[in-house]
Amino acid sequence: MNATEKETSYKSTNTYSTLNTLTNKTKNVWFVCHGIGYLSKYFLRYFKELDGLENYIIAPQAPSKYYLGSKYKHVGASWLTKENTVKEIDNVMRYLDAVLENEKLPNHINLIVLGYSQGVSVATRFVASRQLKCNQLVLMSGSIPKELERHDFKFLKDKTKVSLVYGTQDEYFNEQFIKNEKKLFYELFEGDTQFIPFEGNHEVNKEVLESLVK
Repeated sequence: MNATEKETSYKSTNTYSTLNTLTNKTKNVWFVCHGIGYLSKYFLRYFKELDGLENYIIAPQAPSKYYLGSKYKHVGASWLTKENTVKEIDNVMRYLDAVLENEKLPNHINLIVLGYSQGVSVATRFVASRQLKCNQLVLMSGSIPKELERHDFKFLKDKTKVSLVYGTQDEYFNEQFIKNEKKLFYELFEGDTQFIPFEGNHEVNKEVLESLVK
């Protein structure tokens, strides 16, 4: 057997979801990357308690969809796997470029980039690779990619508040892991940084979300 893996390019179309309406009363635009197993339209439910006039939420959709469980009823999605990761990262980054371009955001708004769980790796890579200037970068219950270095985020400096958020009972991350992740966080980011632990598991903490825009 002489199998050869080849590569081709083609145009692809993907959805994304938004919550509320972007108006001249909008203060904050959230660009939120969901975790593995989510669909963007359901991920938005965590942001429904934010003031709808002041907050506009954009939730990109991870491209790789699959059935959750053995009943083939519910669908989830994944951003990346260990298979062909470098090329898949490039595909995801270009998709996120297209989402932001499609939204045509005004320059005066407060841009908050948030990654949850697997979305942390997507959000941090996107901000770093595109030198995306944002007012806040929120890393919640996820792992920062090990290839990223301090110089990748030098452009943020004091203009961006960067938050690392973890549940104290997170079933996926033990105390040592969080300690190591916290160390990496402070090595990568300088300026306005904060570590926010909360009482809870591997979850999107709504109280933390609300505190970020108070």
